[in-house]
Amino acid sequence: MKLKMRSVAAVTAAFAAGVAIGPVVGALAQDGGRAETYRLLNLFGDVFERVRAEYVEPISDRDAVENAINGMLTGLDPHSSYLNQRNYRDMQVQTRGEFGGLGIEVTQEGGYIKVISPIDETPAFRAGVKPGDLITHLNGNSVQGLTLQEAVEQMRGERGSTIRITLRREGADRPIELTLTRDVIRPQVVRFRMEGNDVGYVRLTSFNEQTEAGLRRAVQSLRGQAGGNLKGLVLDLRNNPGGLLDQAVQVADDFLEQGEIVSTRARRQEDAQRWNAKAGDIASGLPVVVLINGGSASASEIVAGALQDHRRAIVLGVKSFGKGSVQTVMPIPGQGAIRLTTARYFTPSGRSIQATGIEPDIEVLAQREQATANIPREREADLRRALRNEGAVQQQPAGAAIPPLQLPAGVAERVTRLPAEGAPAFDPTKPETDFQLQQATQLLRNLAVAQGPGRRAAR
Repeated sequence: MKLKMRSVAAVTAAFAAGVAIGPVVGALAQDGGRAETYRLLNLFGDVFERVRAEYVEPISDRDAVENAINGMLTGLDPHSSYLNQRNYRDMQVQTRGEFGGLGIEVTQEGGYIKVISPIDETPAFRAGVKPGDLITHLNGNSVQGLTLQEAVEQMRGERGSTIRITLRREGADRPIELTLTRDVIRPQVVRFRMEGNDVGYVRLTSFNEQTEAGLRRAVQSLRGQAGGNLKGLVLDLRNNPGGLLDQAVQVADDFLEQGEIVSTRARRQEDAQRWNAKAGDIASGLPVVVLINGGSASASEIVAGALQDHRRAIVLGVKSFGKGSVQTVMPIPGQGAIRLTTARYFTPSGRSIQATGIEPDIEVLAQREQATANIPREREADLRRALRNEGAVQQQPAGAAIPPLQLPAGVAERVTRLPAEGAPAFDPTKPETDFQLQQATQLLRNLAVAQGPGRRAAR
């Protein structure tokens, strides 16, 4: 029992240190709480020793303790968790925006891994991997039964290491086998192109350390390609799960001249924070349409909410995911880190995003089936132990409510909510099937015609 008692003593000492500071009037209540804490920690020690001694197979002490810690955190809400050293390193790689791998953007279809697009000048691109290819085997082992994340982890690895992939390609008589050498990959978190010769399209796939700089380069390039003919920008945040808060703030700031971007409210009032925009609009007042859907979460909702509240952009699509909580990553020296929910997000008008999401200004469905689907897409409010929305909006100065969307007569009415019957299903490898994007680009063109030259929309 020596191990148990040392563990309990160390933890209880930490608790004692934590409660030593506080109002004198709370001393009796704290003493009672401290005694209960000791009893509960002794319970943990007893269970730990019993499992360690009598489980059917030998177990690792580290695994048992890490599982206990993770259970404590995941029991709080869906987004708090323990990151062991490997997971913590993986998270740092994702936020840094580079890793060892093959250079392909993928999704899952029919149990296989489907290539959305190879990244230019990467091992996959140079080997001739094409959009629409299905990856069926990795190093000779079928990918069926693997989650998308598990398959991605197998394709990643140290620069210079090799992997054998088997592809099934439409029109090919037999599977294609390729041996690829991994390299340092910098994912294209920002993709952009011209839609026609007058509308710029920018897609943000996540918010890592490269996102805002990539957005600036994209807008500058699009303005150059359009040659003075740019009527507006589409900012696509669909299925963007979020990422770094500071990048979301900077992206929103890129389009705003002034005012609040987002605020957070924590357990203690003094920990509340607020971020404000600085002068400067990279789009120079051009109309912006932001695309969102049920996969737009967290940082994506911060950007969409800020631009909507300031009427700097028209938000189009379907309601976002509703992840309005802040996770702080707290490193534990030599032991990984904990990801702990510490606050809630609020938009400039004081709306809490948590479990509600961002409602689009104009609803447009990606497919007709969405209008009659009996099983809606899962959102934050459906997750087990999701934080509640506290109901009322955050206290804001008078006049902070969202101004009404004012568009020229007939512009919003020309937007079609549903694709035509028989329209092809959306395929991310085929932009011509993207009905929501089609409606966004047409909205910008109609807006330009209705307003005439030199005027700003959605203000």
